[in-house]
Amino acid sequence: MDDWLSRFIATERLPADFADMARAVCAPLAETVLARRFGPGFVVGICGPQASGKSTLTAVLAAMLRARGLTAAVLSIDDLYLTRAGRQVLAAEVHPLLATRGVPGTHDVALGEAVLEALKGRGEVALPRFDKACDDRAPLADWPVAAAPVDVVLFEGWCVGATPEPPEALARPINALERDEDPDGAWRGFANAALAGPYRRLFARIGLFVLLRPPGFEVVLGWRQEQERKLRERLAREGAGAGRAMSDVEVARFIAHYERITRHILAEAPARADVTIALDAQRRMIAPY
Repeated sequence: MDDWLSRFIATERLPADFADMARAVCAPLAETVLARRFGPGFVVGICGPQASGKSTLTAVLAAMLRARGLTAAVLSIDDLYLTRAGRQVLAAEVHPLLATRGVPGTHDVALGEAVLEALKGRGEVALPRFDKACDDRAPLADWPVAAAPVDVVLFEGWCVGATPEPPEALARPINALERDEDPDGAWRGFANAALAGPYRRLFARIGLFVLLRPPGFEVVLGWRQEQERKLRERLAREGAGAGRAMSDVEVARFIAHYERITRHILAEAPARADVTIALDAQRRMIAPY
């Protein structure tokens, strides 16, 4: 096993068979990126639902690209969330649900476009970071810096590459959150309009679109609750206070914000993805292409 992969598996506490999965899935994907890329700052969009393993896949792919002599930067759409203060303004002026980070309309799209553009140029580029434990953007001094131009940008996130739904699809609430807290559809309509507008321009920069596809939305809640439990354990080990992470009940409410767009992605994105990686219920990658 490559030394870096062995260390990565140990650090991330991944199962022993992850090395085989990485070689079977990430190595061919790295070769696809090599074959398809053009110009500096080539953007690989990696989309997958909450807790589907996007960050892990992205980290391994970045290491494999660097081992092949390329420079690679990683940008998560989660790091583009608006500040807490910015979302409070949206909550007051548009809809209360926009106080919660998540749906399109709660990201700083202009910041994302500026970063992707800068990574094609020259000089140092600060990569945004969002502190989920504090639910706010990290201080600029804590943002890592990449030396541009980079060969490849791995742009990952739960709604990366998402498209808007037809307006008539918004009429019927998809869960209790929409039924009880967005009865007139203003919140979901705002998110859909954002996908049709500024997010479309952001996602148009994607040169290779990779989709992680679970067996269904139903498994996502369990995955996300497991992820948050691990965060609570890590915070407790570090003495940071496990209360900074969400409880299982809080995760269930949080995931409800993502359900509509995630279901839409799973229904329509496989037909247009350049690469689809199927996942089983245990998040194992079972069909690389």
